Formats: sequence, C-alpha cells, structure tokens
Amino acid sequence: MRTEPSDELRELAGVSVYVCSPDGPPLDSERAALDLIGDAGYRGAAWVAVPAERCGPDFFRLRTRVAGDVVQKFVNYRMGLAVIGDIDAETAASTALADFIRESNRGRQLWFLPDAAALETRLVESDRDTTRRA
Repeated sequence: MRTEPSDELRELAGVSVYVCSPDGPPLDSERAALDLIGDAGYRGAAWVAVPAERCGPDFFRLRTRVAGDVVQKFVNYRMGLAVIGDIDAETAASTALADFIRESNRGRQLWFLPDAAALETRLVESDRDTTRRA
C-alpha cells in the first residue's frame, strides 16, 4: 500500500475521515482508488477527503469515465468520498459536470465541498438525517 506521510486520520463530527494531502498521488484510476480505500480502511476511516487538485483533469471530464470508476470503487467498499477544494473552473466548463456534482451533493456517498469545515458541517447534517430516519 502507498501511504503519503502527510495523509492523516482525523475525527470530524464524530466520523473518522482520512484526510489526504494535496501533494499525494493522483486519484486518476480504479487502481488509485483501491490504494486509497485500502490505506483509509486500514486506519478505520469511514470517509476519505481528497483535495480536488489530486483528482486530475480526467476526473472532471465525465466522458473519460474516471470519476465514475473511482466513485464506484468507493460505493463498493462502502466508504464516503469528499472532493475538497475550488472546482469552479471545471464546473463552468461543463454543464454535465455541474449536474453530476449537484446530484452527488444530494446523496450520502460523494460530496464536492469547498473545504474541511464544509465537510464537517455535512457530516453533522448527515448524522442528523440518519437519526431522524431511524
């Protein structure tokens, strides 16, 4: 397993989140997703927070299927994925991507958020929604 020394497990809103550093390997394939899921799972994480710059340009070009393949691996392993950072340029260039992000942010598996504070807020809200449904 590849592990970047600056990646770390943090507790956000009572949830274990594997927070990735911006300088780590790109999340640009199923193999990269599996490596990251393995690292995070080994540490007991329920979510992975990846800086948007680690996703690479193909991740944001839906026709390449990179995002779909990566997200499917996270779904299969029941681990949440949060892409953290400014992706305004990418969404401005693609209506399909903007729609994908909007739909993803409505769900409980994949979120695109501006920063770690927004992730923590979403995790709190998600926990409240789960409690109400139980």
